[in-house]
Amino acid sequence: MRTKFTTIVLLFFCHHYATAQGLDLDITKGINPQDPRSDYWKATSASTFYISGAVPLSMLVTGLIKDDACLKQKSFEILGSVAIELALSEALKITINRQRPGDRHPTVIFPYKHLKNQSFPSGHTSLAFATAASLSLQYRKWYVTVPAYLWASSVGYSRVYLGVHYASDVLGGAAVGIGSAYLAHWLNNKLFPEKRKH
Repeated sequence: MRTKFTTIVLLFFCHHYATAQGLDLDITKGINPQDPRSDYWKATSASTFYISGAVPLSMLVTGLIKDDACLKQKSFEILGSVAIELALSEALKITINRQRPGDRHPTVIFPYKHLKNQSFPSGHTSLAFATAASLSLQYRKWYVTVPAYLWASSVGYSRVYLGVHYASDVLGGAAVGIGSAYLAHWLNNKLFPEKRKH
């Protein structure tokens, strides 16, 4: 319950923050260089789709090969968190309809490419955090949790560095992703309690 409340408060804060420009723009300017063509940060950003797809798919395939119902259910939970995240992110993008920083501030924010959809929240960040949080909920080990959240945080940083998101877009994306993972975990435990045992 505390996690749900924290997520709601964080989303409210990020939405309020997304309408302000001062500190948010300053942080974004401080991270985004004039020529953001770093192959490293572009690869980090692109890794979102590969890792978020490879993790549940590899778990599902392994579960099918080993006939491991628990592992298959864990893969479905990650896919569930991704589905929830995609729906929430898209709904927020349409509802808030925030312009990309490079479009609104073309003289101070320099995107590596121009994107046509809305800015808040960062979809790459929410997807990365949904994956990281799902893994962390299922495998409560530091050697899973720490790398997963470091990767997700790197994805968020890359989106600001590349000039396609404000810092608050990334905070909002992280909140959506984590909230989606917790909701999928809760639903999985409620709907399939017997398959959680191993």
